[in-house]
Amino acid sequence: MALTAYTRRLGAPLLALLALLFLLAATLAQAQDKFIVMASTTSTEQSGLFKHLLPAFKQASGIDVRVVAVGTGQALDTARRGDADILFVHDTAAEEKFVAEGWSTRREDVMYNDFVLVGPKSDPAGARGSDIVAALKKVAASGQAFVSRGDRSGTHAAELRLWKKAGIDLAGARPAGYKECGCGMGPALNIGSSSNAYVLTDRGTWLSFKNRGELDIVVEGDRTLFNQYGVMVVNPAKHPHVKAALAQQFADWIVAPAGQAAIAGYQIGGQPLFFPNAKPR
Repeated sequence: MALTAYTRRLGAPLLALLALLFLLAATLAQAQDKFIVMASTTSTEQSGLFKHLLPAFKQASGIDVRVVAVGTGQALDTARRGDADILFVHDTAAEEKFVAEGWSTRREDVMYNDFVLVGPKSDPAGARGSDIVAALKKVAASGQAFVSRGDRSGTHAAELRLWKKAGIDLAGARPAGYKECGCGMGPALNIGSSSNAYVLTDRGTWLSFKNRGELDIVVEGDRTLFNQYGVMVVNPAKHPHVKAALAQQFADWIVAPAGQAAIAGYQIGGQPLFFPNAKPR
């Protein structure tokens, strides 16, 4: 009887403790669920931008962002499958098609940088200058090595458009030195560095790239090398499980003054890698 009475005396505090533990567990589970999956490009990750940007967003919102860094084409496919909540990519034509197909209800400009053509400092193809179309013609005619990402990324899409402007049909007859790596921007630059090849790269990744070897910028400043980035929340009408509300918080933050200032504040060696240009809402 004494033991039963003792157990009864413990009952209320024990139940209170169990209730507290249950509440803590539920709170922890809720905190762990407060994340979004972002499909983005290798350039935003390998440039180091996300290491600078995402902690600032988490501090402002409490939301974790888990990044899947692939080429823009693969990022769009990831979102179409419902495996991402938000996109942060750089192929405006493909992004507008994505919205037109109903996969997102809105696309917004976020920031821009530019592409540059890098190659051996000795420039054996004689491509140096500010005319990218003329430069590609010279690279093709010279037979010098050129490394293409070949991965359906925004950079690859831009490269294909530029070859077409240069009158070179890659589907028909590729230049002698043309090689596809099917890889991200960093690995493509590593291959270019080890083989003294020409490579089209976004400036942000180039500025953060350490293994340059004999490579240097040979073409920059051409207006056609402009590189725009946009953000899109995946449409929950297509995939009801996506965390559209949380994802929208990121989309709102990145185009607002705080997010735009965070982008502008990211520099390497005193040089900004990206330039915010979100339009006022």
